[in-house]
Amino acid sequence: MDIEKYIDFKEKVVKNVSKVIVGKEKIIELIAVSFICGGHVLIEDVPGLGKTLMVKAFAKTIGGSFKRIQFTPDLLPSDLTGINFYNQKKGEFEFRPGPLFANIILADEINRATPRTQSSLLEAMEEKQVTVDGVTRKLPDPFMVLATQNPVETYGTFPLPEAELDRFFMRIKIGYPSREEEIEIINRNKKKDMLEDIDAIVNTDEVNYLKENFINVRASKEVMDYLLDIVDATRKSESILLGVSPRGSVALFKASQVYALFNGRDYIIPEDIKYLAPFILNHRIITIGASKSKDIYEVINNLLENIKVPVEEI
Repeated sequence: MDIEKYIDFKEKVVKNVSKVIVGKEKIIELIAVSFICGGHVLIEDVPGLGKTLMVKAFAKTIGGSFKRIQFTPDLLPSDLTGINFYNQKKGEFEFRPGPLFANIILADEINRATPRTQSSLLEAMEEKQVTVDGVTRKLPDPFMVLATQNPVETYGTFPLPEAELDRFFMRIKIGYPSREEEIEIINRNKKKDMLEDIDAIVNTDEVNYLKENFINVRASKEVMDYLLDIVDATRKSESILLGVSPRGSVALFKASQVYALFNGRDYIIPEDIKYLAPFILNHRIITIGASKSKDIYEVINNLLENIKVPVEEI
């Protein structure tokens, strides 16, 4: 396993996307971690923080096919998966693929679509396939959904059900920029199309190598116990109604493997798990009385502070 390839990938992606997104290197790195793990990301924050621009920049960086879907209340499942139509010239039905048949999908304002349309993503996100009229078709590889939603505005929206939220590998908040970063953003926006500076810098062979080999990263028994202590704490906490499922445990472990490689190691340390836990677990729990994601982050951070971190014996 060539660790340098992972470090090089992280640095190239962060540098390339940062040409249009200012001061969000850690967020870009988290998206890159999810991509290598084969996971999907829900970017949730108020309008105007660059959610859509970040996804477009990442898609151009990765290369491959890219489709943007603007979710609206009148969007139908067939608008995503595709339809069978009758070809009069051939005298037979043909399948016309929907926008889900692409490598990177931008699901813009995903919570504006009806539950019926939202549920059509479940099979695609989990099994990387879609079923239309009883026929199952594989989606391209790699396949990643990067969804955005505004957590503040609730009029005309349909909250994502827990089953669909659990399909997302991470839920990330971008946050407001600092004063210096905002000055840089204003200066950069003098250019008409900032995405012109973004080129594809990753090839298919490189992506396949990264996605196939990160599973070789090691974790000691103490580190595994620490990860499971965190998950178990979410199931036993009095402030949490529904704890993290085994899917969340697997996601946290896989993300820690890739994050370790991004930091030049072939083994996981407790700090990897502690850093990634809030991003991977925040949408997989239901808290008692805390409805905002900010409150959920606080609940998780409080749990992390009360769990003993294993230390290396000298």
